[in-house]
Amino acid sequence: MTQKEALQKMAKYCAYQERCQSEVRQKLKSFSLCEEEIESIICELIDQNFLNEERFAKAFVRGKFNQKDWGKNKIKQHLFQKEISAYCIKKGLEEINESDYLNKLERLVYKKKRTLKFSNQFNLNQKVARYLIGKGFESDLVWDYLR
Repeated sequence: MTQKEALQKMAKYCAYQERCQSEVRQKLKSFSLCEEEIESIICELIDQNFLNEERFAKAFVRGKFNQKDWGKNKIKQHLFQKEISAYCIKKGLEEINESDYLNKLERLVYKKKRTLKFSNQFNLNQKVARYLIGKGFESDLVWDYLR
């Protein structure tokens, strides 16, 4: 595959949905291109605004928070795995409104408590807290809410 063909393919790939540089780099490596060609294509995609890490981080945060009910810790961890910069992660997390975050926490607590049957309140809270912390909510926030 030539560099021009790869650029056109990656432009379509990025136009379909927001992508980060690591995803594009991985896809380009599957085309058996050399490092210089890969970097050149990535620079061109950035110049043409097909690739934007901050925009990706914001879209990722909105999607995972609204669709998957993830907390900030889990979102941060996944963005870090995608090699997103700390600045872009911070900008992305600003997409979450604090009142919406607390409302989501409250809704998830209520929803989880309805599905569990425990005679002991302590065991019930333990189970709910473990669930929410696994979803990425901060442990101190979860325990403050459960108290």
